[in-house]
Amino acid sequence: MVGIIMGSQSDLPIMEQAAIFLKSLEIPYELTVVSAHRTPERMFDYAKSAKDRGLKVIIAGAGGAAHLPGMVASCTTLPVIGVPILSSNSIDGWDSVLSILQMPGGIPVATVALNGSLNAGILAAKIIGSSNKAVAENLQKYQDTLKDKVLGTVDDIKSKHPNHFDI
Repeated sequence: MVGIIMGSQSDLPIMEQAAIFLKSLEIPYELTVVSAHRTPERMFDYAKSAKDRGLKVIIAGAGGAAHLPGMVASCTTLPVIGVPILSSNSIDGWDSVLSILQMPGGIPVATVALNGSLNAGILAAKIIGSSNKAVAENLQKYQDTLKDKVLGTVDDIKSKHPNHFDI
């Protein structure tokens, strides 16, 4: 259901985070390298065939000039989530962030934080969950675990510092 692509294999440690999250919610995904600059024909073929192959969302990660998410978005009507990646040839990651964030009118790319592949996976799941009850239920369980984790820290702090207001 979700395509996860990256500009090079060096992006894998970041982009894997989206795959791991999707797998935890039992959302099918594919994960591969598609370079906008080194394999442009592969990129065009990937984007143009994505919908027919059953994808609902594409997560595209790229560093440096970071053209992959925008170019893919220009070739498909599927939602594209861009993940700017701090790469070895990057200028503190800002070049990647701005390349993905500052898309021209008509070609939107949802953009997450630098190296924010986990949030891209969560956003993809939310998009799918808007029309898939099972995914929505699994997302709710995930969000409940986040709430429980925070409330657990509140109890931990309260046990160590009992003088506080109960909310």
